[in-house]
Amino acid sequence: MRRKPKVLAEQPQLFEPAGSGASGFVLAGSPGRNGASGPGSGRPALTGELGTLLTEVAADGHLDPETVRRARQIAARLAVPRPRRDVSSRRGTGQLASVRYRGGSDDIDLDLTIDQLVEHPVPADDDIIVRERVRTRRSVVLLADVSGSMRGERARTAAATVGALAAELARDDLAVVAFWSDAAVLCHLGQRVPPQQLLDVLLRIPAKGLTNIAFPLQVAAGELAVVPALDARVLLLSDCVHNAGPDPRPFAARLARLDVLLDSSGEQDPDLARDLARAGQGRLRSIRTYHDVAPALSAIFAS
Repeated sequence: MRRKPKVLAEQPQLFEPAGSGASGFVLAGSPGRNGASGPGSGRPALTGELGTLLTEVAADGHLDPETVRRARQIAARLAVPRPRRDVSSRRGTGQLASVRYRGGSDDIDLDLTIDQLVEHPVPADDDIIVRERVRTRRSVVLLADVSGSMRGERARTAAATVGALAAELARDDLAVVAFWSDAAVLCHLGQRVPPQQLLDVLLRIPAKGLTNIAFPLQVAAGELAVVPALDARVLLLSDCVHNAGPDPRPFAARLARLDVLLDSSGEQDPDLARDLARAGQGRLRSIRTYHDVAPALSAIFAS
């Protein structure tokens, strides 16, 4: 890291959206859900840093058309492959489906097997169709940096990326965490929040000054605590200018997989980004404009 990060006098707090009050957008303290280490309560709370309200949400509550256009363009260009259907390694979990016999299940799907026998009177083993539970759903935690260094065009690109990826991963389990020196869980794994709503909420969070990457990595670990490692991955969208809190590298190493999408359009720390991706056994891709987002995400999810 290029600078010595500020030592935080208090533990970071974990927030959740609580709607919009008379004075603007409200974040409420979370009661330590999913193993997050920050203190919290169920009541509205304040972060210790000053913030600037992002201008991408108009006074009438409508989103900035440019941000929405970017999200749609990114989504249109995304080509995120579905996870491989692996019956043998995760038998007993997931949804019940009809698959070709591989020496495991003895629950034969008679209708589909008879159809196969009509075409192949002398059947091979894999002409027998059985019912097994297979899992093809990913569990993804998206960490979006909303610190002070991610203002302006960077904030637009980050929000558009969240909206596009949420639409693309609609069939998967997705959690979204916005972070600065504290963090806010905008969507937990298993919740179904419309992509436009996630984009809306993200843009209403005031941009904060400091960047604590270690804390959202802890929050992500809590979200994925009960998810099989084969299905779990974390995507960090940030300039990686970590300037508050402990070294994030050890927390990256505790994750099953961490991929990094580095915003290189301004101040950045590519060395830390590289270290985090290496520690998390993931991939690093750089973006300068929103045009770079779709190919970068497609490359990350291809592996």
